Parts: sequence; structure tokens; C-alpha cells
Amino acid sequence: MNVKTFVIRSEAPSAALALVKLSLEKYQRELNAAQLEAVTTTQGPVLVVAGAGTGKTKTLTYRAAYLVAMGVPASEILLLTFTRRAAQEMLRRAATVGDARAADIAGGTFHAYANRVLRQHGAALGLGPNFTVLDQADAEDTIDYCRTALGLHDKGTRFPRKFVLNDMISAAANKQQSIEEVVLQGYPHFEHCLEDIGKLAKFYSHYKQTNNLLDYDDLLTQLQRLLLEHPAIHRRIAGGWRYVMVDEYQDTNLVQAELTKLLSSVHGNVMAVGDDAQSIYAFRGANYRNILDFPQAYPGCKIIKLEENYRSTQRILDVTNFIINQAQEKFSKHLYTRREPAGEFPALVTAPDENMQSAFVAQRILELREEGVPLHEIAVLMRNGRNSFDLEIELQRRKIPFVKYGGQKLVEAAHIRDFLSYLKVLHNPKDLVSWNRILLLLEGVGPRTARGVTDWIKDAEEPYSLERATASRKYVLALRELGELLGRLARPEISLSNITEAVLAYYLPLLRRHYFEDHPRREADLENFLTIISSSDSVESLLSELALDPVDQAATYERLENDEKPLVLSTIHSAKGLEWHAVFLINALDGIIPSSYALGNSTELDEELRLLYVALTRAQNLLYMCYPSLASRRGYDYYLTNPSRFLKELPGEIYERLLLVEEPAVNLALNEPA
Repeated sequence: MNVKTFVIRSEAPSAALALVKLSLEKYQRELNAAQLEAVTTTQGPVLVVAGAGTGKTKTLTYRAAYLVAMGVPASEILLLTFTRRAAQEMLRRAATVGDARAADIAGGTFHAYANRVLRQHGAALGLGPNFTVLDQADAEDTIDYCRTALGLHDKGTRFPRKFVLNDMISAAANKQQSIEEVVLQGYPHFEHCLEDIGKLAKFYSHYKQTNNLLDYDDLLTQLQRLLLEHPAIHRRIAGGWRYVMVDEYQDTNLVQAELTKLLSSVHGNVMAVGDDAQSIYAFRGANYRNILDFPQAYPGCKIIKLEENYRSTQRILDVTNFIINQAQEKFSKHLYTRREPAGEFPALVTAPDENMQSAFVAQRILELREEGVPLHEIAVLMRNGRNSFDLEIELQRRKIPFVKYGGQKLVEAAHIRDFLSYLKVLHNPKDLVSWNRILLLLEGVGPRTARGVTDWIKDAEEPYSLERATASRKYVLALRELGELLGRLARPEISLSNITEAVLAYYLPLLRRHYFEDHPRREADLENFLTIISSSDSVESLLSELALDPVDQAATYERLENDEKPLVLSTIHSAKGLEWHAVFLINALDGIIPSSYALGNSTELDEELRLLYVALTRAQNLLYMCYPSLASRRGYDYYLTNPSRFLKELPGEIYERLLLVEEPAVNLALNEPA
């Protein structure tokens, strides 16, 4: 049989090609040359070094939209970010910019992604699909429980507290070091109890494994282990991702960098976006070298630099460029803007003392408000929360409303943690730490009794039959009531809303007894919390969402009569990614920024320099760098200060100095008639 080929001639470009052409024309109008290059470079490894305010988010958003327009299925694109909100916002905007299918791209945090994969494939590691994710507070309580079980709480020598122990164990996971290395390098004052800390770390690991628990760090290290130890699973997962994009790459730790490599290993199309100059989270395990060494880790990597700034005036950029050029190791870049005019010179403000610094900041804020700058467009940044105490008093005296960022998460509040503990034991009856918490709420039950009950629960086939846990008639009724409630709610047909209503009815009398002094506020918190979580589908999904993306505590402040939004006070770390019309940096002193702990260590000094850079690059139009000439320790013992060494070398032509002087008091007696 003869077989011939018959070619159908195209009369017009395909719809897909037309869409790509349309997208390119739109992108050429809306992106600068460097952004467009980043968006349209689709093959191989790419590092986008995105300076502050250069449109990093816009670039990632357009690239996601471009890939979908090119015909890449959304299900084959993975976008990893450091907050769930960032991923959701990028994908929402990508769908608006181009093809609506971009909203279906898999996006989220490293931890949320690891959680999904481990629930699907965790059996290969011996994990049950209903494992519980411990948030930071839960992890600390679990460590405390393990410490007590080992008898380490009774040690005569000074032993680290639970939050320090959690930091040690977390650092070992994030830095891929042994607990011994972490203690000797970061906590040498605890070297005397190194052996006991090692025992505790092992016991904690075993306890989590036995009780189907994972903390934040386990999510990443267990996913890493899954991909390394099970090649077939690795090939299937990595093979499904044709494109991997990672935001804020400068904030990744060693495990996250390794996961990025593993997930992109089949197709090799990986894009990391970040700014080495904004790497300020070493204390959380972030590794600055990840972004610096990316080109070496991915041979053939293309480096694209975003240097056109859309946020700040050129005069502010002149100062920030000079600051970051002092860094020892960096990707060289020079931020510039097309904004006109050049704007006011940044001011270095020297105050006689901290009180005068606060008076200047408050007075200038009121002047700006009179000039038409809303309070919420002004921010006061500081190294840590305690640096603003004097200013807060001055703001209150002048009745300037403010909100302070860097505070407690709602889920960290004691009453919310109580409430969630009931849900946790419903989800995982072997969660002994949550059992311990709710048992201690029962009248008359102390640590010893609670420990006896949890020891029984550990091996019980019917853990909700609590009346069997003790022979003491003193607690039987309370235990039976609690057990019957949980037994009823554990049935699979009970909805989450019915569970939360029943737990609330049971818990409210206990809340009023334990937190009598402010129970109305706490009850209002609970009502607010239940509203927030009402969209969740199940106890399991709720607990996972809260552990991976905790709800922020609503900021409390007094608004003005016209409902004006307040001034912002924030630590520099909490301000990253934000911007304001005017920024005041207070207490820009040697010993604060850079911290006295960093002096003499070039690596840590570089991170302090980057922290200052992050603070200054938040300003759009006005920048005030303030410091007091005289400071005190605890209100006495005054001493002369030095401005931050990073500001000392600023060339005189790129900033102005402000020396504060106090206006003489008016002598009313001079105006009295003779």
C-alpha cells in the first residue's frame, strides 16, 4: 500500500502563537528590558538578582503568566515562596495579566509543599498520613515534656530553657550540623551540659516518630530524605515539574536549597529570584551563600540583574548604593530611577539624647501630617522592639496613634492554644503534649496527675475512655465528661463546625476560671478566631493550615476621631518587603546596628550592613537616620555614643546633617506689666 503525506497549509497563525505574540507586545510595553529578559528566558537555570524596589514580584508574576501563554500546563509549574499570601497574590495577578489558567499553578511555601507531598508519599518513610504538624509553641512544649521525662528539669546545673533548646535543635536541622556543633559554635556557655542536650535531642526525635508528629524543620528534612532515599518517587515528583521558580532565594537555608535542586533535577528549568543585599535571616538558618553560589551550583546559569528602582528617589538610592557597596561579598549592582525630581537629601539627625530624638520624630511626623502625608504612610524603624520605648511614650503624650509590628501571633495566645489542643487530640490521640495541656485545665489536676493520665493514654487502645486512667474518685467525673465529649466528636461524620461549637461550649467555663481577670477579651478573641477558621474543611486541614501559616494577632491601637489609619512602628526584620512615603530609622548607633555581638566577625558585620540597607530602602521620598549623642543604661549611667560605623563614611554631598537644638522656653514674666 502506498502512503503519501498531505500537508495542510496554515492560513493564519495558531491561536496559541497569536496569544504568545499578544503577550510579548503587552510585556514589552509594561516591563523594562531586564524584566522582559527574565520573563522570556525559559530554558535552563536562571538567577534573577532583583535589587530593592525593582519590581521582583511583577517579574515573577509575568513569567508565570508567560509560561502558561507559551502552552506550559499550569500543573507543571511550581512556585515556591516564603508566605502563602505571596504565592496567592502572584498567581491571582498572573491570571489577570494573561491566561486565567495561571491561577492553577502550584504555589505555596516550602513547608506547605512538603506537607502535601509527605501526606501522599510519607508511608515510604514510615509516616502515617494523619501526622500532626507542631508549630513553634507546640515544639517547645514537646521539648519541655521530653526534658521532664528524662529528668533533666531537676538538674542542679543551669540547663537551657525550652525555647533555647528548640532553637538549638532547629539550627542543627537547618544548617545540617550535629547538635554538638551547634552548641559549641552558638551556645558555648552550655558546653557543660552538652551530653544531656544531645540525649534530649535524640529523645525528642524518637518521641515525634513514635507519636506521628513533625515539627517545621522535619517537614523539610523528611521531604529531603524522601527524595534522596527513594529514587522512583523522586523521579516521579521532579519529572512532574517542568519549571521551578523560587522567590526570596537569599532567605533559603541549606535544606531548601537542596530541595530546589532535587525538584528541578529532571528538566533543569529553575529560576531563583532574590537579592543578596537583603539577606537578613541568618538567625533563622538562612544561608547567604545559597544565592552567591547559585551560578556554581547550576552550571550554565544565566544571571539577570534588575537595577531600575520604582520606589525611591535618586538621592535616597545614592545613600543606599553607597551603604551596600561596603559589603565584602556581593553581586555588584547600582540601583537607579527615572523618577523626577531627585527629591530631598536623606538626613542624618544627631540628637543630644534619646528624649530629644523622640521629640524630633514626633514633631516631624505631625508636620508631615499637616503637609498632607497620612500617618500610615510614615514608618519608624528600629533594630529591635525595645529601641522604641522612649518614642512610644512621646507618641502617646502627643496623642499620635500608632501600631507596632513584630508582635504575638493569635495562635500563640494561651487561650487559643488551649482550644486548639482539644482539636489536636481529636486528630491525633497520641499527641501527649496537647493531652497534658487540656488535662491541666481540669480543676484539681496538677502536673503529676496529668502525667499519670498521659502515661496511660500512651498505651491505651481507647484513649478517650479517660475514667479508666485513674483509680482516684476525685477526678473520675471530670475525666469521664472530657472523654465522653471527645469520644462523641471523634466520629468521622461530625463536621468541623459542630466540633468547634461543642468544644467552645465545654471550654468557656474553664476559660472564665483560668483567665478570670480578662476573660471577656479572650472570649472575643475566640469568637474572632472561630470566624477566621470557619472556611476550613476538616480538623486535619485546619491544623495544617494554622501550623504552616499562623493567623496574625489583630493589631490594637486607638484610632483618631476621623478613623485615620495609624503611624507604623516596626522592627527592620518585620518591615522587609514594605515601603512608606517617609521613614525614620532611630538609634542608628554602633552597638545597635551593627550589633555589639557582630563586632569582630566580618560575616556577621556584613549581615548587619544588609539589615541597615533593608531599613533605608523602605523609604520612597523622605529618609531620616537618627541617633542620640548621649545614651543611658536603664535610665542612668549615661555615656557618649558613636553613630553606626556604616554611616560614618557617607560622602557629604549625598546627605544633609540635622543638629537638633531645643527652643528656649518663653519667659512669661517678661510680658507682665510693670
